[in-house]
Amino acid sequence: MTDLNHPPGGSTPTFDDLLKKNLKQFEKFKGGPVLILVAGVVVVVVLVVVLWTAWFTVQPEETAIVQRFGKVMRTAGPGLHFKFPYGIEKVRLLPTARVLKEEFGFRTVSTVPGEKSRYDTRGTYKDESLMLTGDLNVINVQWIVQYRIEDPIRYLFQVRDISKTIRDTTEAVMRRAVGNRLGSDVLTTGRVAVASEAKNEIQKILTIYESGVRLVTVELQDVTPPDTVKPAFNEVNESRQDKERTINKAQEQANREIPKARGVATQSISEAEGYALERVNRAQGEATRFEAILGQYEQAPQVTRRRLYLEAMTGFLSNMKGLYIVDKDQKAMVPWLPLESSGQPSTQGRKP
Repeated sequence: MTDLNHPPGGSTPTFDDLLKKNLKQFEKFKGGPVLILVAGVVVVVVLVVVLWTAWFTVQPEETAIVQRFGKVMRTAGPGLHFKFPYGIEKVRLLPTARVLKEEFGFRTVSTVPGEKSRYDTRGTYKDESLMLTGDLNVINVQWIVQYRIEDPIRYLFQVRDISKTIRDTTEAVMRRAVGNRLGSDVLTTGRVAVASEAKNEIQKILTIYESGVRLVTVELQDVTPPDTVKPAFNEVNESRQDKERTINKAQEQANREIPKARGVATQSISEAEGYALERVNRAQGEATRFEAILGQYEQAPQVTRRRLYLEAMTGFLSNMKGLYIVDKDQKAMVPWLPLESSGQPSTQGRKP
């Protein structure tokens, strides 16, 4: 049997000889068109894969981080973008325009617009919510933290587990804020102050960590005492509410009565000042009139005296409706001068 790789005579075959033999064997093979078809299909598939992996779409609320062999090359905003295909560049999408949140002490199962939110009632999260206050009371605090991704590159690569970092930092700061206050303060009037202080502290720590996160709000959802002492706390709260209600009612009455009393006092003062001014002006007018009459009297005493007498009698008689003159010799009153404009002299009491 003849060896194809070693021709007779023991001489080493050349490259040309091997190529010619392989071409002859290929010509004898009848499946050439099938191989061409398979090769074409492979080429088409490769092209489709390349084209399919060469573009990506970013939604309006997202930001894309493009990595080339793990190195961050650029960021992309909403819209259609292109990249190197087939794993050369990878894209990671982050919801930078969305408000994210972390829940503590409870979990929301579903939130449907227009419907009431449903919460997980089967699980227990007491290890997150139970806290010790400054007066050594135990209270149950449930709160949420809402935040935005401010720097997506730092958010992805600066901290290993950013979600766990946010939760651990928030829980530590909240426990410290609650532990520095009285339990009654946290349950009633100090909730806003606790949330504000916790937000500032958490943001400061996350900024030091270069986490790329900006807090939107920290809000206490529910602050209650433990179930074993809840009735006693409820009675205390009701007493405080009654106290506040009484104080508010008294304040309301004071706000209503004090301005009214001030108005009455101002009115009385104004009337007194007006009366005093009127009396002073009248007295000054009377004094000026008296001085004028005195000057006329010094010049003509008789005439001035008669004029004063006539003016006084005119003023006196103008207010009278009738004048009767009584004669001591008569036993009945005799009308002498009727002053009514339409009256007639009465004859009652006259003798015929």
